[in-house]
Amino acid sequence: MRISQSVKQLSLLFVFAFGMIVSQAKDGYKIVVKYKKAEDTLVYLAHYFGEPLPKIYKTDSARVVNGVATFKSNKKTLGGIFIILPSDKSGYFEFVLDNGNDMVINVDNTQTPAVLTFENSPENTRFANYVKDLQVFGEKQQSLQRELAAAKNPIDSNFVVNQIKDEGKKLIAYRQSYIDKYPGTFLTSVFKALEVPIVPEGEHLLPNGKPDTLFAYHYYKNNYWKNFNFHDDRLIQTPLYDNKLKEYFEKLVIPIPDSVIAESDRILAKNKKGTEMFKYTLWWLTRHAETSKIMGMDKVFVYLVNNYFRKGDAFWLDREGLAKYIERAEKIMPNLIENMASDIRIKDQNDQPVSLFDIKAKYTLLIFWAPDCGHCLKEIPKVDSVYKAVLKDKGVKVFAVRTEGGVDLWKEKIKEFGLEDWTNAYDPDRSSNYRSMYDISSTPVIYLLDEKKIIRGKRLDDTNITTIIDMLENKESKHTN
Repeated sequence: MRISQSVKQLSLLFVFAFGMIVSQAKDGYKIVVKYKKAEDTLVYLAHYFGEPLPKIYKTDSARVVNGVATFKSNKKTLGGIFIILPSDKSGYFEFVLDNGNDMVINVDNTQTPAVLTFENSPENTRFANYVKDLQVFGEKQQSLQRELAAAKNPIDSNFVVNQIKDEGKKLIAYRQSYIDKYPGTFLTSVFKALEVPIVPEGEHLLPNGKPDTLFAYHYYKNNYWKNFNFHDDRLIQTPLYDNKLKEYFEKLVIPIPDSVIAESDRILAKNKKGTEMFKYTLWWLTRHAETSKIMGMDKVFVYLVNNYFRKGDAFWLDREGLAKYIERAEKIMPNLIENMASDIRIKDQNDQPVSLFDIKAKYTLLIFWAPDCGHCLKEIPKVDSVYKAVLKDKGVKVFAVRTEGGVDLWKEKIKEFGLEDWTNAYDPDRSSNYRSMYDISSTPVIYLLDEKKIIRGKRLDDTNITTIIDMLENKESKHTN
């Protein structure tokens, strides 16, 4: 079959054009920064990672020579909101960077703040204009706040409050106009991420006709993530995502392990596995659960490790890193709240065999402490005071285990603190495995067990033991009635 010369030429032209397109699709970036006032110094290219200032991460550096600094990389770049940061940390500025960007940033640093103009980056030109408008907005808000503080009567206060609201509406309208005009751009993702649900005004009723007092909470929570683009990985390199997760899980989600687990699954399901957004989300949720001061949140940590890390979703971890998470979860699992406690068979202070499960009481305080631990020496007397004043009458008994320190010193402190009413035990033969069973790496550690030796509280102190018992008894009373 013969092919005409014109078709051949068209094919060659297509191949040539396609080759040009491919050659232009490059990874990395080239950023030329031109300062009007020349100072030979070192400047850094940095980016956010979920959190706002002062936490940023330096990724590149360049020397300013004759007023010009050039950053260049051929490695694929995630993109996001980046920062040019002089070594003395003065005169830094933000801009939008994406993979493959090749731009020039002109910095008029003779003005305060510096005036930026961009070449070959329309989105940064728009971003610079937004930053200017945002600065004006901030100054206006500060002025109105001063007026509000100086208001002498409710009429004046309401007038200023309405002005503040009007200015806020203008900012929202500005962002919405941008979203409508430039869909699909990075700044559109940023502006959508900044949106907060506006609760509809008016009266809201339940099906039975009574006022729905929780309508605002449910509406806000249910629409919180409505416009957040979980498919734009660049958003993790902004100062937005960490704050959004923090507000959601600390202010909107009920701080009960099962609720947090359900919400964690819900958020992770919005992410595509294997992406940077999924990685950051799973990492954040796991760290948040592991470091939480709320009792019982270690259940969330164990759940995430078992249902995500063990199943290969923590793709960024090597074998050693993954093993650390799994090992930590395995140490926690036996002593999660609502689990049956493990028996401890050791010796009392008279070297007679004693068992945790031999303690017959409505509640048992299981305490691990050391007579040479400074914090223990402060906490143990406080716990004993609560025990003698309140807990003993509630049917509480104490099983206290010495973990470290000399035996003579331990017996001396028992006598000094008046702990003879406790069951004081230790493990001179190292025959038990209590450290592993109860995750004892520091002291003091206090558990609360019920009559059946089920764990009802952990990592307690003298300030909250009574509260936990009261909550359990109130719950039991409601269940009985």
